[in-house]
Amino acid sequence: MIAIDDLAIRLPGFTMEGISFRVEVGEFFILLGPTGSGKTLILESIAGMVPISSGRIIIGGRDVTNLPPERRAIGIVYQDQALFPHLSVSQNIRYGLRYRPWGADREKKLAALIQLLGLESLLDRGVCNLSGGERQRVALARALATAPDILLLDEPLSALDPSFREEIRHLLKGLHRETGITVLMVTHDFPEAHFLAARTAVIGNGRIEQVGSVPEVFNRPISPTVAAFVGMKNIFQASFDQGVARAGPMTLSLTGFCDPAWGYLAVRPEDVCVYGVSSGKNDGVHCFPGRVTRIDHQGAFCDVLVHSDGLLWQTILPTGRLIKEDIAEGGQVWLQVLPEKIHVM
Repeated sequence: MIAIDDLAIRLPGFTMEGISFRVEVGEFFILLGPTGSGKTLILESIAGMVPISSGRIIIGGRDVTNLPPERRAIGIVYQDQALFPHLSVSQNIRYGLRYRPWGADREKKLAALIQLLGLESLLDRGVCNLSGGERQRVALARALATAPDILLLDEPLSALDPSFREEIRHLLKGLHRETGITVLMVTHDFPEAHFLAARTAVIGNGRIEQVGSVPEVFNRPISPTVAAFVGMKNIFQASFDQGVARAGPMTLSLTGFCDPAWGYLAVRPEDVCVYGVSSGKNDGVHCFPGRVTRIDHQGAFCDVLVHSDGLLWQTILPTGRLIKEDIAEGGQVWLQVLPEKIHVM
């Protein structure tokens, strides 16, 4: 178990305060946030590599705030693996075991770990001759060889090619299932959190914005920062009164009533409907005239930007729809936003 209690880290030009979250025993937990938000600093403070200004770090019921890294029972893997280029795969894996008691039982467990990570045939090779995916597996083996209570992962997939990223993503999921180790991983990629973790914490502006299950954070973000991070790209400041939201000159219907207030509304690109003027879809219900300002082709789908009533909406459309309904840059369209697709913050 990891408990972070009111953690503060103050560095020249960067401050984080009030960082609190909890990772349960055996949980795969992801700390999510944009580049430069301080995710790695939190990870390194838990590992004992970065001093904290205030707060407490509890691991397995022990207060480790003032303990050195080697007494925290933690393994850590960085995105660049940080392997020793002059050592073989086997030597890299065993590096942390040099001054530890050793016996047949420990050797047996290490052999099982090497087999689990598929490294048996690579042990005598130099790490410079390995693929990105193979190097990441070696880094995982080295971190786990000391039998830590906690595994910390710092963006382990971000530096990999897409094919290796998919390989390691599935490996991490299987490794967690097989070992049951407590994992805390940081990433800026929400789909990774969706695939690997049950719970997540989103960090932004030097603080924790939201902690919850991955579906909860995805479907019910509590701030514009979180909403943007989970893909709600249409985020507008709005006033709310009864069953209506007003964003600029646009008036949108809501599914329920709310007290008069200012806040934000958010809609996912895939939930914004766009129709060509010849489609006959402009039935007037939640429909607004708009003009296409840009189309970015992405293969089978396109990102389409539509300007309507002073607001710029981002949508996703099948490429075939553009041809079928004569939707083109500079052309007129109908934009539809259904009340049940609007998220209010």
